[in-house]
Amino acid sequence: MAQVQRMSRLMVKTLRDDPADAETLSHKLLVRAGYVRRNAAGIWSWLPLGMKVLENVSRVVREEMDAIGAQEVLLPALLPKEPYEATGRWEEYGAELFRLKDRKGGDYLLGPTHEEIFTQLVKDQCTSYKDLPVILYQIQTKYRDEARPRSGILRGREFQMKDSYSFDTTDEGLAESYALHRQAYINIFDRLGLRHKIVSAVSGAMGGSASEEFLAPAAAGEDTFVSCSNCDYAANTEAVTFRQQPEDPTAHGPVEELDTPDTPTIETLAAHLDVPASRTLKNLLVKVDGEIVAVGVPGDREVDMGKLEDHLAPATVELVTAEDFEGRDDLVRGYVGPQGLDKVRYIADPRVSPGTAWITGANKPDTHAKNVVAGRDFEVDQYLDVVVVEEGDPCPNCGSDLEIGRAIEIGHIFQLGRKYADAFQLDVLGQNGKPVRVTMGSYGIGVSRAVAALAEQHADEQGLCWPREIAPADVHVVAAGKALQTELALDVAGKLGEAGLRVLVDDRAGVSPGVKFTDAELIGVPKILVAGRRSAEGVVELKDRRTGEREELTVDEAIARLSA
Repeated sequence: MAQVQRMSRLMVKTLRDDPADAETLSHKLLVRAGYVRRNAAGIWSWLPLGMKVLENVSRVVREEMDAIGAQEVLLPALLPKEPYEATGRWEEYGAELFRLKDRKGGDYLLGPTHEEIFTQLVKDQCTSYKDLPVILYQIQTKYRDEARPRSGILRGREFQMKDSYSFDTTDEGLAESYALHRQAYINIFDRLGLRHKIVSAVSGAMGGSASEEFLAPAAAGEDTFVSCSNCDYAANTEAVTFRQQPEDPTAHGPVEELDTPDTPTIETLAAHLDVPASRTLKNLLVKVDGEIVAVGVPGDREVDMGKLEDHLAPATVELVTAEDFEGRDDLVRGYVGPQGLDKVRYIADPRVSPGTAWITGANKPDTHAKNVVAGRDFEVDQYLDVVVVEEGDPCPNCGSDLEIGRAIEIGHIFQLGRKYADAFQLDVLGQNGKPVRVTMGSYGIGVSRAVAALAEQHADEQGLCWPREIAPADVHVVAAGKALQTELALDVAGKLGEAGLRVLVDDRAGVSPGVKFTDAELIGVPKILVAGRRSAEGVVELKDRRTGEREELTVDEAIARLSA
């Protein structure tokens, strides 16, 4: 028999108005419907209704992880410093890491993710190739000191996450574990009712090679992704690449200097010469671990600092200041060109292809140069795709226009390789009796974030509208108010519970029918059953929360319909 929850005994307080600080739909509705409560910036309490939804998401995740042979464990959230020092992530995580000391002065952290600790666990427990492959997972609270916690539970400093890790002896085994997780994630998000896109991504501080994100398209999303208007290509904007289009360098004349007073910006230069900004070459100076580096992009494009930082991680990237030009005669502020930058490493976007000609700084005050050809007049030390992606950019696969959308990251899978195994010398004895270095995968799902993503995708003007798999109840029975109606509602709720359904019944006394109906819409259970004006006849009204369709049924018909 499933549980029947009476609202007269449920700790829930709905609100008519949106919280003053709420910007996203999920933030507004989860607070108004009594699912969560704010304790501090980025720190939230889950109330009874919220816990039911959170537990339902966790259940689906567990079932699909178990189905691929993964084994659940639970590791501590309070962790020692040393394992994270061994991999360099004690410093790489920077200000996002919650660091603390115990009473003896020992350094600890609150776990943001657990690659190091899982690696140590397997090193302790697995000694032979016969012990592998193994997939371990946990559903646990993680901690990250977000600079700007916002959007309710979408971006908090404490959140629920499923993280799993695969351990294999071969790269082929890792690819198989990765494929198992990929399909499991598709199954999970399909069951949850989350529309999602799988996009290519960068690995960042996680390390490793192959990396894909699972994104839930939503207006409130903080991730930007592209998809091709013609083929199935999709990628996080930070992972989009551009196919080079080399040109014949002999098609361009010799370098020619131009007198260009008071033109330190691309805008002023393009106006002065009456040329499109796309013909100019912008050279942004940054410091990479303190070393000045020039980054060249077409003048009509902006450098995506997030992309640049990901490409150069774990190095620290920051913009140069006026002081950095002091004592550097080779760097003329506002007039830097790649030709002649002998003491500066030059990174260029692939759009600065070999053979292309540009108008750029001449490394002299008030002077630019034209016909400066890549590969002829200057060399590129490293090509990195670093421009901000724009609508209409060419697809790397087929060349058609790319479209840009916003989404919430709900999952991320990585083929880590041997980064962490190398750090902890994770070896097992191979079939030939010799040590074999283990290779790893890392796979995360934002469990609490999935709740917010579902709210964003499924809500309407009246409130939340949960898919049945994760809703706090299957049926919300509403007693319109009179004693007879309340008696019928409780009787129907009991019979539905006996039939195995999860039931929420609004039996509150002294609450008007209008408030009850409004709360039922706000709370978002998929089916609403109303004991109203025809209760004396044994007739109730069944409403589909998603479609709004209504029909009158006898009690027996309603129970049979809902039980089916």
